[in-house]
Formats: sequence, structure tokens, C-alpha cells
Amino acid sequence: MRDNPYILWFHDCDKSCVPRVGGKNASLGEMMRAGMRVPPGFAVTTAAYRDFLELSGLQAEIQKMLAGVDTDDVDWLEATSREIRSRMSECPIPYAISDAICDAYQTLCAQCNGTDLPVAVRSSATAEDLPNASFAGQQDTTLWVRSAGSVLIRTAISWSSLFTARAIAYRNQMGFPHDKVLISVGVQKMANSKTSGVMFTLNPTNGDRSKICIDASWGLGESVVSGVVTPDNFVVDKVTFTIIRRTASPKTIEYVPNHKAGKVEIRDVPPERQMTLCLTDEEVIALAQLGKCLDIWNGCPQDIEWAIDWDLPFPENVVVLQSRPETVWSRRARVPLSANGKTGVEGVLASLLSPVRLSPKSK
Repeated sequence: MRDNPYILWFHDCDKSCVPRVGGKNASLGEMMRAGMRVPPGFAVTTAAYRDFLELSGLQAEIQKMLAGVDTDDVDWLEATSREIRSRMSECPIPYAISDAICDAYQTLCAQCNGTDLPVAVRSSATAEDLPNASFAGQQDTTLWVRSAGSVLIRTAISWSSLFTARAIAYRNQMGFPHDKVLISVGVQKMANSKTSGVMFTLNPTNGDRSKICIDASWGLGESVVSGVVTPDNFVVDKVTFTIIRRTASPKTIEYVPNHKAGKVEIRDVPPERQMTLCLTDEEVIALAQLGKCLDIWNGCPQDIEWAIDWDLPFPENVVVLQSRPETVWSRRARVPLSANGKTGVEGVLASLLSPVRLSPKSK
């Protein structure tokens, strides 16, 4: 499988593979190489997407439809997006590509000692997860996909999601040529999530890099990512790993797998669990330690998706599903906290020696 141009396993990916597997899949490979706990899987490479477009004749058609794009014309964008995605869905995937994907899925099932293994099918564009652009959430992700045939269908849908109206407009705004942005697809073993959510290795409200902030809710992380629940929130000191604040929120629904139906469904959370913190202190600290490692490994603050897996013992059950550079506060210049903007010993002395203005006591 390693010699197939259409498949690259996560454990064989690194940052140099971004042109082949996109930012998201390359990041998963980097985390595996760093010893992080990442569910196994493989990438359907950009070569598969490129060959699909070329062999079907769609590449030239798409470029023609996107010529002279007017991002201010919402109706045009929506109509063009629908037309492109419709044409892509009508074209069969060439046998060499579909066979490679199906073979890789069956190999993953065997590695995980199961049949029809539940997987997440995630898009991974070559312009995704960049520090200077936020493409996150623009392409499709499908959870709890089972069977090789279903993986093929969701792969094709992920490819076509490169041409949503939002994605077309954003690429045009950011100056990314449409024909230069390719898409890979990640097929990753699903975590059987007891709890999941997102974590920032800074405080997203004020940019404080000495803190780690964790949002968590019951079940799969889609409830947090999509904003349909108000998650529990935890603030942790990045140096001492002291939990500074715990905030319980009313988590009224959860996304959970229906094993019999083979899909994800939304269920009401029982009243007694709604205001119960969904992470133990032990899990919060383990997540914070993992987040700090990713922050240091990547050299910049991270926006991380994680899960607590029912099927694994602690701490192996604390797994990373995705990590990307944080793109809001990381773009801003860091303001020195010392007096007169000085740093190092000079900054400390300047702060200590700077005059302190005292308010007169009220009589």
C-alpha cells in the first residue's frame, strides 16, 4: 500500500507531505511521529483528486465556470457551486482510485481487528490549516462511516465540497487560485467518544499564552464544533497545570453513534447529567499537558480537537483528532508586559524601578 500513489498512511505523513495529503492529514502524521495518541488511518492523496478531475474532463469545465467569479453575487456563487458539485457527483471514480481506497479501508479494518470499522471521512485541502488563513470548516467531514462503499461515496462528497460557495468566495478573497488548491481526504478510525471538544493553547478571549482553555461536552465533538451546545469550560495554567477555573454549562443534547443503525444521532442528555462536569480533573490536566506538547512541537498556539474514548483506559483514552495553528491572536503583535517595552533582565529591572502611582486614602 505504501507504493500506491493514491494512498498514504498517516504514520508515513509529515509536513513535507502537505502537497500530497493537505494540512490536516500532514498534521496527523506529525503528531503520530511526535508520539501523540492519534487514532490510525490513511490519506487519499491529492493525486487521486487530480486524476479524477483530469480523467473525467471536469478540470477544464470547472475552470471555465469559475472564470470571472463575482464574490458579491451570492446567487451566482450558490448556483455555480451547485452545478460544479452536481457534475462531480455524476462522474464515476476510476477503478484504480476506487480499488486503492477500498483496499486501504479493508487493511485499516484488519489492523483494528474489526469489519466495517466506523471511520471519520475528513477533507484535507492543501491550503488548509495555515497560520495566515483560516480554511477550517469549509470542506465536508462525515462521522461514523462504515463499509468500503460508504467511504467511497463520502470521499467523492469531500472532493466536491472544495467548491462550496463559501470556499469559492474565500479562496478568491485570499488570492488562492482555484486550480492550485487540491484536496486530500483523511479516513480515520472513529473514537468512541464519552466526551470531546476543542482546546486552545492560549486564552481565546484575550490571547494570554500562559493559559490553556478547554471546551467540552458529552458525546462526539460535533456538538461543540457546530455550536449547538454551551460546553463546559476549563482554564488551566500552562506552566503549573493548575486548574484555574471550572465552568459547568447546561449540555442539553449530545451526538452519539447508533451502532445498530450505523449512524450518528442527536439525543437529549438526561437532566442529572446536563450540569455535571463532563471531564474529571485528571482528564483536564492530561489534556492540558497534551496541548502544551503540541504547542511546543508546532512552535505556535494550537486549536485542537480531542476526545475521551470509552474503549481505552486512562491516559490512553485521551486522544487527539486534529490540531491546527490558532489564527486570531497568533497574527497580532505580542505586547511586552514589562515597563517601557523592554525585555529580559533589563525589562524586569525597568518594571521594578518604575514609579508606582498611589491613590490617596479617602477620609
